[in-house]
Amino acid sequence: MADHMVIASGRSARQVSAIAEKLAERVKEATGRSPRIEGKETGDWVLIDTDDVIVHVFRPEVREFYQLEKMWMPADTLNRVRDPAQPTQ
Repeated sequence: MADHMVIASGRSARQVSAIAEKLAERVKEATGRSPRIEGKETGDWVLIDTDDVIVHVFRPEVREFYQLEKMWMPADTLNRVRDPAQPTQ
């Protein structure tokens, strides 16, 4: 488990991979440890695991498809997203 999760987007597979690579370099400079990286080769969804923080970098279409933000929303917020006509308490 991690303490925090960051979800970000790049505009293309190349940009997603570049964001992940630069982030990994900066994490190594700051901590002296290399983070674990998955998915950099394809650039659709790259996961960078720094132990305390997990970073997901997506292409916009992939981010929309998986909708990770909804997985971590409180249930009452998710219900309002599903039914915008529902009154806010």
